[in-house]
Amino acid sequence: MVDFDLRSANARLRASNPLIQCITNTVVQQFSANVLLAVGASPAMLDHEADAGQFAGIASGILINFGTASNHQLLAADAAIDVANAAGKPWVLDPVSVGAVDFRTSRIRRAAADHPTAIRGNASEIAALAGVGLGGRGVDSTDEVDAVLPAAAQLSRKTGAIVAVSGPTDAVVAHIDGTDHVARIDGGCEFMPLVIGTGCSLGAVTGAYLAAARSGLADPDADASAVDAGEHTADGGAASARFEAVVAAHAHFAVAGELAADGAKGPGSYSVNFLDALHAVTGDQLAQARVSLSVLDAGESVQA
Repeated sequence: MVDFDLRSANARLRASNPLIQCITNTVVQQFSANVLLAVGASPAMLDHEADAGQFAGIASGILINFGTASNHQLLAADAAIDVANAAGKPWVLDPVSVGAVDFRTSRIRRAAADHPTAIRGNASEIAALAGVGLGGRGVDSTDEVDAVLPAAAQLSRKTGAIVAVSGPTDAVVAHIDGTDHVARIDGGCEFMPLVIGTGCSLGAVTGAYLAAARSGLADPDADASAVDAGEHTADGGAASARFEAVVAAHAHFAVAGELAADGAKGPGSYSVNFLDALHAVTGDQLAQARVSLSVLDAGESVQA
């Protein structure tokens, strides 16, 4: 069973102050930038094809989110992904509304085929990207988290990514050394889905924790594309570090989400409280996050 040290994961993030390039939904750019600053990372919203690839060589990690994708953003994403993969830098794919319309779906599937370090979406998005669902209602999920875990495991095996499924209880799935590991993270607040940007910014924070994890490896260049030609199974040590990083990002949001509920009267005041809480969360609090680990039975796995 994989062990997590979320206190150390948070300490690495704060110490390394990773620079995260966000090619993301224009609706959430400011919120995502503020969230990254609050957790101890640095945001960069460079999303034009003329300089996105060059900047990806400077950035510590990258978020790709096609929520309101323009032609510029699509080309920028292609350039940034190429550089990130060549340099072994972590990048996160948020498959917003995959399955809703054809062109968006084809572009997201193309990005997923380029082996993102992590994929983060709601249950319906993960099911659709794995090819076993039709997607949700716009950006809203119509599926339950536990119901799509076999699909998430299939997606992890196929792409080599750590796959995170957001919901009332988040789940993170990682295929490591032939086993499908599942971490469930409890927390948050009922106001979170009512604040635009909480999900999209979680993708950015996931990129930040992944970048911090890479900076802590003895051989950072072994962290990213150590996949074999079969099931794209990554080196166990590097994959475990990425798994811990993705769980840490979700735990940070879960803990802050609960803290932010204190004194919030509705989504507006909650949004302000949430930024403050993200900044205030300590490593000790993360170490106490409600995280449970299990292994997905082989019989539950969807066959590719």
